[in-house]
Amino acid sequence: MGFGGPKKGDQEKIVIQSQIQVQTQDGKKTVFSNYQTEGFFDELIDEQGRPRPDAEQLVRLINQMQPAELVRRHRVIERSMYQMGITFTVYSDAAGTEKIMPFDIVPRIISSLHWHHIEAGLKQRIKALNCFLADIYSEQQIIHDGILPRELVESASTFLPECMGFKPFHDVWCHVTGTDLIRDDSGAFYVLEDNLRCPSGVSYVLQNRQVMKKNFPQIFSASRVRPVSDYPARLYQMLLHMAPPHVDDPTVVVLTPGRYNSAYYEHSFLSQQMGVELVEGSDLIVEDENVYMRTTQGLQKIDVIYRRIDDTFLDPEVFLPDSLLGVRGLMRAYRAGNVALANAPGTGVADDKVIYAYVPDMIRYYLGESQIIPNVPTYVCLRDDDRKYVLEHMDELVIKAADESGGYGILIGPHASRSELSEYAERIKANPRKFVAQPTLSLSRVPTMAGHSLEGRHVDLRPYILCGANDVWVMPGGLTRVALRKGCLVVNSSQGGGSKDTWVASEPGQAVASP
Repeated sequence: MGFGGPKKGDQEKIVIQSQIQVQTQDGKKTVFSNYQTEGFFDELIDEQGRPRPDAEQLVRLINQMQPAELVRRHRVIERSMYQMGITFTVYSDAAGTEKIMPFDIVPRIISSLHWHHIEAGLKQRIKALNCFLADIYSEQQIIHDGILPRELVESASTFLPECMGFKPFHDVWCHVTGTDLIRDDSGAFYVLEDNLRCPSGVSYVLQNRQVMKKNFPQIFSASRVRPVSDYPARLYQMLLHMAPPHVDDPTVVVLTPGRYNSAYYEHSFLSQQMGVELVEGSDLIVEDENVYMRTTQGLQKIDVIYRRIDDTFLDPEVFLPDSLLGVRGLMRAYRAGNVALANAPGTGVADDKVIYAYVPDMIRYYLGESQIIPNVPTYVCLRDDDRKYVLEHMDELVIKAADESGGYGILIGPHASRSELSEYAERIKANPRKFVAQPTLSLSRVPTMAGHSLEGRHVDLRPYILCGANDVWVMPGGLTRVALRKGCLVVNSSQGGGSKDTWVASEPGQAVASP
């Protein structure tokens, strides 16, 4: 989820209307001629209306096109995605649940210098979160030392007492993570939230890149973009290496809730790319504390499960007894050390937006380091002083439900009505543990197709991190989500947002994406 717009109190400031002056040689107006940054930090265009250094080639090549040609290519890409079946499901949409992921043709570009900073910060964060999960399900030393209140952990809906005492192979809990980042009006990066359970969206990253390379090969040749296509291979190798130590030739599967799940396209895509079976709970059976897959040749032993099912649906024997999505006895096989699960059950406690507020403390506590990428300042409503401040300043803050995702359960104070503010105030008073609040930030923007012209739209970024036994790898790029509607502050696809290709500029000697 993203939020942005000029901060309250800034409305009387003079808004800089930066305008691109790049024109074609014959003096005609170009695609970027009337583009305005409108006082926001723009990822491609600086305050003087000039392309940022890594965006110069992109802007020049786009300006060589007629606006109608850019629109035509945009529509070709949209048709291509429709034919490829790149979809997601919106459960609350009465008009039809299956949607094509909206895509915008203008990519986002991140400099190699900024990427070094992002990569270092994400590796640091994942290491600390792994330490936290290992600790919280064992000695709970961080609680005993007074760093994190016990009630915050035990009251989290995603904390699973059933996982107490368990130790996954190689002490890795969060094998696949999608961490949401934003940039403010200074261009500084912040961590907005963590996604450790079943982070989705990486298939859109890979498919976005494919359609962009097909339609703009000359831009890729000129811009030296780092590749993302090796993600499935890296994911597969990471899964192989997390198999039980006694297994020489591991069998890996992707466990999906089924085709009605919002991310089913991704489950299918990743299983195909890795060359492994896509299975549902009914395809698996546990015998003698081992997991087997039903096949036409009989039962085949399974050693690693990349599960895309939420924790409490995994095993009706341990969690929700009426779950039809999981596998009865799976946790017994897991505890016996006969199967590996990615991500480990119980990781969801680190997704809780209240626990998120304590990650800087975790980094200091477990690693003895200062946070490289800061959190967005967060008020925890369970704390008396924080709650008092939030209730007095609701019209200035973004208020979130601690256990919601997908852009749901959010109140953007500066845009809320009096009745909405009053209703949320009562909800906070009734259940303060459920809510956090953050200041409104002026989210960065990227030029985006709006009819036949380009306008700035707010974006966030979800890089994907793979954590193996010996190293942490960050995909050079990630999913840039964009709020496609003018003035909209929420970037989630379930709320009408779309996506962009994310280009990380390479350094000399680094691999680049082939056109």
